[in-house]
Parts: sequence; structure tokens; C-alpha cells
Amino acid sequence: MNAKNPPVDTLRFGSGHTVRRIEDPALITGRGSFTDDLVREGQLHLAFARSPYGHARIRSIDNQPALDIPGVVAVYTGAELFAAGVQPLPGPPPILKRPDGSPAASAARRALAHEVVRYVGEAVAAVVATSAAVAQQGAEALWVDYDELSSVTDAKLAMAPGAPVLCAAAPDNIVAEARSGNAVATDAAFASAALVVGLDLSNQRLAPSAMEPRVVLGEIEPGTQDRLLITLSSQMPSAVRDGIASLLPGLKPEQVRVKVGDVGGGFGMKTGLYPEDLVVAWAVHQLKRPVKWCGQRIEEFTASVHGRDQQSHAEMALDAAGKVLALRIRTIANVGAYGTPTGCMIPLMVGPWVTTSVYDIQTVSLHITAVMTNRTPTGAYRGAGRPEAIYITERLFDAAARRLKMDPAELRRRNLIQPAQMPYKNPMGQVYDVGQFERMLDQALVLGDWAGYAQRQAASKARGKVRGRSVTTFLEWTGGNALAEQVTVRVCAEGFIELTSATMAMGQGIQTSYAQLAVDVFGVPMDRIRILQGDTDRANGFGSAGSRSLFTGGGALHVASERTVAHGKDLASEVLEAAASDIEYRAGEFRVVGTDLKVGLFDLAGRQPKGHIVVSGDATAGAPSWPNAAHVCEVELDTETGAVEVVAYASVNDIGRVVSPQIVEGQVEGGAVQGMGQALCEEVVYDDQGQLLTASFMDYALPHADIFRGFKTVFDTSVPCTTNVLGVKGVGELGTIGATPGVVNAIGDALIAAGVAPQRAEAVQMPMTALKLWAALQA
Repeated sequence: MNAKNPPVDTLRFGSGHTVRRIEDPALITGRGSFTDDLVREGQLHLAFARSPYGHARIRSIDNQPALDIPGVVAVYTGAELFAAGVQPLPGPPPILKRPDGSPAASAARRALAHEVVRYVGEAVAAVVATSAAVAQQGAEALWVDYDELSSVTDAKLAMAPGAPVLCAAAPDNIVAEARSGNAVATDAAFASAALVVGLDLSNQRLAPSAMEPRVVLGEIEPGTQDRLLITLSSQMPSAVRDGIASLLPGLKPEQVRVKVGDVGGGFGMKTGLYPEDLVVAWAVHQLKRPVKWCGQRIEEFTASVHGRDQQSHAEMALDAAGKVLALRIRTIANVGAYGTPTGCMIPLMVGPWVTTSVYDIQTVSLHITAVMTNRTPTGAYRGAGRPEAIYITERLFDAAARRLKMDPAELRRRNLIQPAQMPYKNPMGQVYDVGQFERMLDQALVLGDWAGYAQRQAASKARGKVRGRSVTTFLEWTGGNALAEQVTVRVCAEGFIELTSATMAMGQGIQTSYAQLAVDVFGVPMDRIRILQGDTDRANGFGSAGSRSLFTGGGALHVASERTVAHGKDLASEVLEAAASDIEYRAGEFRVVGTDLKVGLFDLAGRQPKGHIVVSGDATAGAPSWPNAAHVCEVELDTETGAVEVVAYASVNDIGRVVSPQIVEGQVEGGAVQGMGQALCEEVVYDDQGQLLTASFMDYALPHADIFRGFKTVFDTSVPCTTNVLGVKGVGELGTIGATPGVVNAIGDALIAAGVAPQRAEAVQMPMTALKLWAALQA
């Protein structure tokens, strides 16, 4: 075999095996290419003037003080963009309705606020200058005359008569509401129940906190007169392209190209179009010069979407044997100043889809209301609706187990959906194709040594600590309901294979997983595989969100690779003068069966008129996937200080087929740490006037490595997904969903073991800070 077709050990580098991530060498040696690394000739810099008020009218803006500063090139205001015909960003989707049946309502969210600002940090003007420092100086020099209005930050208060109104079409500040299930049947089930448990629960507001802030660089594409080239940090390049083209006057999608290089974390908050993206595009369109904006960390806290922020009253009805009869949940979702598409869909639709989780519960009554307040808008954040819903259900199960004096694992077992019930339709109409939920529970109890807990509890007591434990069984929905994807394969004579996809790498290791799938089919070394993403001139699609990249993009890659080999056999048949049916392919070579006649894959590409072979393939999943897991958590509580530590965490996870074991282990464990962050320390806090009190990492606490002692993580691959060609299920958000209720329930168990009354322990809300736990212990 020649140098272009070296042998490869597919048993070592193909799917199912741990390999070194192909993304890492460039990143750890400083050769990564992030948007802020790019510098263009004649590049200008943009800075925003942002509202210091939670709610105010803009009486006027005086641009002259900024324009008088040497180096300031231009100033743009909301009034100017409005007059030019720049359209507002999308609002709540038409499918959503207000309580009276009228369309969902939200004020128009503009690239730059026009007439009214509705949250602290909303951009009111943009200054373009020759340096970032001068642009910031210009933004600070602008004179904005505000007429401050009353603010409301609490969603319950926002619905009350007399509250400040954010949108005339919604005088009660309700964007939309959703009622699901059967209220009459639920009420009847509660009336006949042997036990009813109820909890008031908070899923507090979170800041996604990606390592790399949002950065946007716009320019006129070289070689064109007016085509916009936007480079930015994003999970969804095509959505940004389509958004800019539809909202800036006179543009078509083909007049906008979006590119994405390395992305330093997304977690959902880098999905879709932001106002800042639109303003940079507008500035480039006007000035015909490169313009860059790099978000500062305070802007990430004030102006990037937040996650969660839901208050719920939840009830569970059970019979005397512990069978759940019904759930009744009332949730108020604080979506912030504007009802964004994801900010509304997540609580009103996505969360309800998984509320009954792995449990056979058919009677529910869900009432969710999305409410506007003078806070930053909410959007997608890792898990996006599923963590909130699962948290509620798992908290109720632990509360019910205490009332029944039953082992919480046993109570869950009695309510699990059984394999014989598959495919199973939950009360929200979602169909689980497969699931062996009791098997996951059994394995997790063994892995976490559930039976040996008493000995560890005694050891903790001997050290002056109180130990608590929990078990969490759950599932999630993945795929984003964008179930189709396309991949293009290009085999080059130079000895490499390019695979182009519209999904987007953002640190999750998807390039390595794709390369392993390609090795499975092509049998060439991984260093001959190149994964191309982040260019709307090469590929367009939904992007990466909802744990869909491997689920959909991986399937398309597999199909495209198989088609390439099949097409290669046709081409090789001409070269080798044999029927295509007599040609076999293996490890980079096409060979006539039973002879020594052969041609290498890359040699074959070189024989083509253009020096390469190009084949596209697409795949459409039949339905979402339903990854699931059972997690066992143990904590130690210091009763003197309230400090808590996660001392053991064991999980058994069903994500179907595993392509890259080390990557999925990192996904689950990294996600679990984020879930612990919500449980223990993270919280976005506003005062009553809409001032953000947690606008830096001095005030907003992220989880540190010392909050836990490590993981035991196992994957059960015996239940492949049946809705996609690979048999894979999404994994990127699974750990986050399980860890939050797991840690909180374990802390509740420790509080009760320390002598705190169950109702008092259950009333402590996240984040479970040392101060809150100390206060509960003193009470």
C-alpha cells in the first residue's frame, strides 16, 4: 500500500474506542483560531452604550460628545436603525397563546433599544472607532436622557394589578401560557389519593458563563462589492446568517456568509441571533470596513441570555402502596424583558414533554405561564427545560418516600415504565422508543453501593459530619426536533477526506467522534480525516443544540461515507475493468475479489477530472431520542458551618451506542458539575429596580473542583436507539439534568439526619449555600 493509503487499525481508532481528541493539539499549543484572534486590515472596533436602568424611556441621545473624540468613526442609535427599516428580532412563536387565546405578546426586541429600555444592559447605542479603547470611551461619552420608569423583577408581582407594564399588548405581562394534561381527571385522582405531597420549588436564574465571551467580526467579503462576511462565536451559523439577511433591509441569504472558528463553550447561550450580531452587520454594511465587537464579561452577565428562572408549586398524589396516581404542577417562568422564541418554548413546551420522566404516570395537570419582567431575556442553557422539569419530579419522589417511610429507590422502582410497555406514549404525547429503566437503577445501586451506606454514614459521623444520600432516575429528550442533517464527503487526491457538516463544534469533541465514524467506513488513519464546520457557504442546517450533533449529524456522516464507498466502487470498476459487484473495499483500497487488482481510494480520486470525489448524504431520524440514567449521590454536611461536599457520585447512563467513550464520559461528568453548580452555588440576583447584583465572578459563584471527590461513571450500551441509523442517543446535557436533584435530595437527607424537620429541610431552595444550610440547622 502506498503512502497515500497507509494501513489503519480500525479496531483501535474506530467508534467505541478511546482515542486522543483531534481538536486538542491546536488548542493546547495556542494554534486555535477564535474570533478575537482575527485582525483585519483597517479593522474598526465597536462598543455599546447600555442602559443603567431596568425600565426607562429614552428621551433623547446626544451623539456629539462621542463624535468629538478623535478616532470615533460613527455612532448608531435605535432611532436611526428603526428609521432605516431594521426589523426587530423574532418574538414568541405563533403557536403560543395568551390566557384569553390571543396571540403570544411581547414588546419588539430591537438591535438597539428604541424609545424604551426594559432591562439593565440593554444596548441603546453603538460607537465605532479605530480602537476598542476609543470605542468604549465614545460609548461612555454619549449623553442619553432617560425618563426612569418603575421596574418589576419578580414574575408573580409582574402579573399583579398595577404592576409596571412592559408591553401594551400584555397588560398583565403574560407572554403566553400552556395548559397540558387532564385537569378533571387529575383532580379526581387527588381526591381519591391515600397521600398527597406538595412542594414549592425554585429553579433559580443562571448565567451560562462560557469561557469565551461572544465575539463578532464583520467585513465585506474579499472579492465582492457588498457581500457581508460575519465571523463569530456561535453554535448556529445558519440561524445567524438567515437572521441578518431577514432583518437588515435589502439583503438576501446569499448576500451573507457566516463563519465560525473555534468556540470556547456554548452551553446553549450561543444559539441563534443576538442584537449585537445585527448591529455589527449593520455597521459593516454602512461603513464598508471590518468591524469587531468583543463582549466584556459584564456584558455577558447583563446581555447574554440567562437560563432557568422558574417558580413552581408541585403536587403528587399516590396510593397507599406508593403508586403515583397523578401530578399537578403550576409554574411561573420569568422570561425577562422580551419573550424570545427559546425563552418561551423551553418552559411552555419542552419541559412538559419530560415531566413524567421514566415513570408510568398518565394523569397530569400542568399549567405554565411565561411572564415578562425587567430582567435579561432567558434562552437556552444546558438542558433547556429538562433540568427544571426533572428537578420537580425527583424532589416530589423523595418527599413522598419520606411520608411513606419507604426507601426512595423502591418508590421509584414501583413506578418505572417497564420494557414490555415500549414504545411508550407519555401523557404529553411523546413516544419513548426503547428503555430499560429498572436495569439502569439496579446497576446504579450496585455501583453506588446503596446497600453499604450505613457503614459510610457511621464513618462520616465519626469524623463529625452528617452524611446524606439520594438516587435519581430520569430521562431526557434530545434532537431539538430538528431531525434531518446532511454531510458532504470530499475525497482528495492529496490523501485526505473532508467531511463537511452544518453542526458546530464548541468544545464537546464532536470532530473526534465524527472522525471515528469515518474511520469505521473508510478504514484510513484518523489523521487523514478532516472535519469542516462553521461556514454557511459549505453547509447549512440547524446547528448544534439539544444534544443533536451525533444523533443527526453522525447519522448523515455515516450515510454519506457509505455512499462514497459505493460510488467509489462504480468509479473503480472503470479503472479495474471489472463489474462493480465484483469489487470490495477495505482499508483505503478497492480490490477485485479473488485477484491482486486494486486501486487506492486517494489514487482513484486523483484519476477523476477534478482530482477528487464528492458525495453528499443525508439522514433523518424518525423521532427524538430518549437517553436516560440512574445517578446515586452522597454528600457530607458540616453542621457547624453548613458547608457541604459531594463525597460520592455514581451513575449508570444509557445513551445507546457509544462512539467515543472518553468524550461521553467527559460530557456526563462535566454536565454533572454544572448541575452541581446550580444545586450548590450559582444564582443570578437582581434588586427590585432591576439592577443586576451578580454581574461578575466576584459575585456569581461557579462550582470549583473541590466541591466533589470524583465520579464513578458507567455506560450501558445494550439498548440502542431505534430512531436513527447509528443507534445513538444524545449525551451532552444528561449529566446536568441528573446532578441537580441528586445533590439537592442528598442534602435534604443530610439535613433531616441532622435533626431538621422534613418540611423545613424541603423548604430550602437552591442554591444550597453554606449560609442557607447553617440557617436551617439553627432553626
